[in-house]
Amino acid sequence: MSVDKVRGYLKQFGAQDRIVETDLSSATVELAAKALGCEGERIAKTLSFKTPEGVILVVAAGDAKVDNKKYKAKFGCKAAMLKADEVEECVGYAVGGVCPFGVNEGVKVYLDESLKRFETVFPAAGSSNSAIELTLPELENFSGAEEWVDVCKL
Repeated sequence: MSVDKVRGYLKQFGAQDRIVETDLSSATVELAAKALGCEGERIAKTLSFKTPEGVILVVAAGDAKVDNKKYKAKFGCKAAMLKADEVEECVGYAVGGVCPFGVNEGVKVYLDESLKRFETVFPAAGSSNSAIELTLPELENFSGAEEWVDVCKL
């Protein structure tokens, strides 16, 4: 089970016991917000893209949308999301549970500025019914993010 993979990965930070598993699905921003009892914009959604250099993940606020112009200016290519059937093989997690922790080798993680409005956010934790509440410095550290980027609009 992928949540066990995340739990194992987060153990190095002493955060493995902070994962919340719910009886409700958290596979979409709306479902996650309901399951966790928080505002949808505080859900840190992890979006997966194909670039000429390989797969990248962009973690963004739940209410943010990718701005194609900003994305192309930053990454030098058109925003092309992975197809649903490619995600698990390329990233290491199935759609609905994609998170920025313990991803496949070579996958780079970027954090979008849209998250900076919040003290804490809720990224998924490897399954469609799990999440973890993190401060932004924790998210940056635990995800091993390359950098903060500005590729979304609210």
